[in-house]
Amino acid sequence: MNVVRRAPELLVPALLILGTALLGLAVSSYLQAYFLDTLVKVSIVVALYLFMGNSGVLSFGHISFVALGAWTAGVLTVPEDQKRVVMPGLAHFLVTTNVGNIASLALAAALGGAFAFVVALPLMRLSGLAAGIATFAVLEITNNMLTYEQRIGPGLNAFSSVPSTTGIWQATIGALICVVLAYAYQRTRFGRMLRATREDPAAAAATGISIYRQRLLAFSLSGALAGFAGGIYVHLQPLQAGGLHLDLTFITLAMVVVGGAGSLLGAVVGAIALNGIYSFFQAATNGVDVFGWNLTVPSGTAEIVLGVLMVVVLILRPEGITGGREFSLPRRRRPVADLEKARATT
Repeated sequence: MNVVRRAPELLVPALLILGTALLGLAVSSYLQAYFLDTLVKVSIVVALYLFMGNSGVLSFGHISFVALGAWTAGVLTVPEDQKRVVMPGLAHFLVTTNVGNIASLALAAALGGAFAFVVALPLMRLSGLAAGIATFAVLEITNNMLTYEQRIGPGLNAFSSVPSTTGIWQATIGALICVVLAYAYQRTRFGRMLRATREDPAAAAATGISIYRQRLLAFSLSGALAGFAGGIYVHLQPLQAGGLHLDLTFITLAMVVVGGAGSLLGAVVGAIALNGIYSFFQAATNGVDVFGWNLTVPSGTAEIVLGVLMVVVLILRPEGITGGREFSLPRRRRPVADLEKARATT
């Protein structure tokens, strides 16, 4: 019965993702790009939620794992002859190494997880503001390395010639994989222990839970999902290091906070809702028709709207749209007569 009652915790986020995919199939190819972008954002936000939502520790550095995953999948899938033209400074072993789409995503996840593990070894001993600033430093270091080190990628240029394999179904399956893995983790004893450290670190430590080890595990798993999402992203559109930096960090954090950082449902709802709003105002910079009226907004309006929305939600509903709770069936109350009968037999 408990399994049945908790089934919607996974089914509802999955249905939201499938509904987004079906809507994407129903619109024009021009509008479908927005739905594809939303599905990729779901993967990134769920990766961020896996660590931040369960640990309560703010991370500004997860987009560095997305960027590393994008670089891994991008470099390894561009054909060798085109690498020599578009990335002349690339290291020789990267020039001569090519893999397929699925293998590139697996390697992106592996490298994202490995890098997150190395980063977490010193950083997960920190808490509060210190941990947030340290993860921000990781983001800056990674961004500068990917931007200026041409032996590992295109440098200042955007990736080109990466096979565009991320269609509506690959983006959907990728988002579902992230949701299923995040749900499976939070239902394990490791997920429960990490949430215990979030609720009361002192009490958790007193019961023998290692806060450091639990955060290390979650940060590494989260980095792997972020790297996987980056691999999906680079197969969707040309990317450059500047596009995987502060703007994407702010947007994904806003999605987690507005949706509800304490639940998987909140991560999915926040990603879908806010990316829809963000995409609308991005498109409105070039003019959109709203009920026969042309709406044109200045550049940067999308970011301002997201910022205002995040402030409003934090003031009116600090736990986010979902209240930080999963969707579950209500407990069936036993009739009073049954309760009295149970007491009589005891």
